[in-house]
Amino acid sequence: MRYAQVVPARFLARPNRFIAQVELAGREETVHVKNTGRCRELLVPGATVYLAAAENPARRTRYDLIAVEKGPRLINMDAQAPNRVFGEWAAGGGLPGLTLLRPETTWGSSRFDFYWESARERGFVEVKGVTLEVDGGAYFPDAPTQRGVKHLHELIRAREAGYRAAVCFVIQTRPVDFFAPNDATHPQFGQALREAAEAGVEVWAYDCAVAPDRLTLGDAVPLRL
Repeated sequence: MRYAQVVPARFLARPNRFIAQVELAGREETVHVKNTGRCRELLVPGATVYLAAAENPARRTRYDLIAVEKGPRLINMDAQAPNRVFGEWAAGGGLPGLTLLRPETTWGSSRFDFYWESARERGFVEVKGVTLEVDGGAYFPDAPTQRGVKHLHELIRAREAGYRAAVCFVIQTRPVDFFAPNDATHPQFGQALREAAEAGVEVWAYDCAVAPDRLTLGDAVPLRL
């Protein structure tokens, strides 16, 4: 996926989850943050960030904050990007023999990110974006997520009903050495993920090639469950 009209800026502050103050071309600008997570280890004063021009020129904030430099590493932090890059990857051959790929599909009491069909199988995929990197490891979540736990339990039920079921962690940077659940932040999610894997839910983790103006799903990353 690509962004149009991307420009660098310097991060100043984040008054709330939805906006940030940045220095852009010598002036202070209020921008929309496309990630409502904490991202405290990423959005630190003075960090170089990247902004994409909003598609609606009449919008109150003219730019979206989509990526940040963390040392030598560039991390995409657009919460909408993982679904887009997964969809591109799946439709481009990532799910072999695909005959149908439908986003935002309700089953049971959950709405999964994707429902797919092939000549022989059908299944659900829930996609999770990962921006938390610590010492070469990628971790999810960066904050407790009861919604994520619910999705894992629902994937187990879908698997028991005969569907293929998978959770795909899209790591919005590279390189990373492994992916693991963030048990220190939300042990219930880690427990649910291990239970799902034991029940036959597939756990995928892929890194991404990241540039200021694009994001592409990359290589499979080892799991530490």
